[in-house]
Amino acid sequence: MAVFKAFKGVRPAVKYAHKVAALPYDVMNSEEARKMAEGNPHSFLYVDKAEIDLDNSIDLYDKKVYEKARDNLYKMIEDGVLIQDDKPCLYIYRQIMDGRVQTGLVGCTSIDDYINDTIKKHEFTRADKEKDRINHVDYCDANTGPIFLTYRNEEKISDIINNWVKKSPVYEFDSEDGISHIVWIIDDEALIGEIIDIFNGVEYLYIADGHHRAASAVKVGLKRREENPDYTGEEEFNFFLSVVFPDKDLYVMDYNRVVKDLNGLSTEEFMSRVNIKFNITPHNEQVPYKPERKNTYGMYIDGKWYELSAKEGIFNPEDPVDRLDVSILQKHLLSPILGIEDPRTDKRIDFVGGIRGLKELERRVEEGMKVAFSMHATTIDDLMSIADAGKVMPPKSTWFEPKLRSGLFIHKLR
Repeated sequence: MAVFKAFKGVRPAVKYAHKVAALPYDVMNSEEARKMAEGNPHSFLYVDKAEIDLDNSIDLYDKKVYEKARDNLYKMIEDGVLIQDDKPCLYIYRQIMDGRVQTGLVGCTSIDDYINDTIKKHEFTRADKEKDRINHVDYCDANTGPIFLTYRNEEKISDIINNWVKKSPVYEFDSEDGISHIVWIIDDEALIGEIIDIFNGVEYLYIADGHHRAASAVKVGLKRREENPDYTGEEEFNFFLSVVFPDKDLYVMDYNRVVKDLNGLSTEEFMSRVNIKFNITPHNEQVPYKPERKNTYGMYIDGKWYELSAKEGIFNPEDPVDRLDVSILQKHLLSPILGIEDPRTDKRIDFVGGIRGLKELERRVEEGMKVAFSMHATTIDDLMSIADAGKVMPPKSTWFEPKLRSGLFIHKLR
């Protein structure tokens, strides 16, 4: 059963919250981060992507980057930009995007639950990305970005949240992209105990987003255990910062694909090969084709959109991975026709989150890519089914919106 724990949150002083809050470190490159933080010395990007505070030539994995992250974090604390609550609390974090609301609880989850699979995963992680966040957490002595978790809705938790949010929030602001961020502090010890007890009855938590942050936090915790052989299991390094949302609140967007070339094929040869496994229908409307059901795709090539549908019998509808649209496209088109065997590493393919819209696919093709595919979004039920089966999703299967902001909650490891 799931462990959920209150903690003494490090968080912005009220007047700084809207300035501190920043998008996660992994949704932008360094150049984009520099532009985002420009003119805002309180941006948490100076902690999460500390290379922007150093010379442009710095290696992203240089020791100086992690030292700068640590120094910037603790300077924000010294300057009163960040404060720490004097007793363990839980926090409610609500985001509103285009009228759609998702409300999660912020607390700490257990590295042991990650190890014993009470916290379920659905992605592989890369060693280089893990090492980066391991160093970041270790140098900062803190979890600076929350792991995005979900669970099958528990009405008792929803009822508690719905009652507590009648109180005044500690933060309420809109970020530059128009998303509302609202935070409440739960400091009632009895109620915190009740919430913890309810989570003790939740069988599994699921990582929705943040596999690398989670794996890195766990490895730092294990490293600290080795360094402290008399640890009790209650030390803060045994836990990592998480936001847990009920599955009913979450919205997964499409995660689309663009490919640089046709693997030596002419357009006619390519279309002929695609037609073996997919039905192809010209899309004659003047707008991009957005798939409205599973096993259908949009394809943009040579200035035209086509509707693709997977032919019967090419996938196993009982297999939660094989029936995924991203799996079908990879297995029957991207790999055998376009020669993209490993989309994780192949430089000929790129991925475009649905938040950018389908016009972005047209733009990418018109600027040099050869073909684009619009996808039907993977569902949260798909994610949970795959995690429950102990299987792994193909790369770039899910794009969650809105993104959690970093800097609103920090968990110190001691």
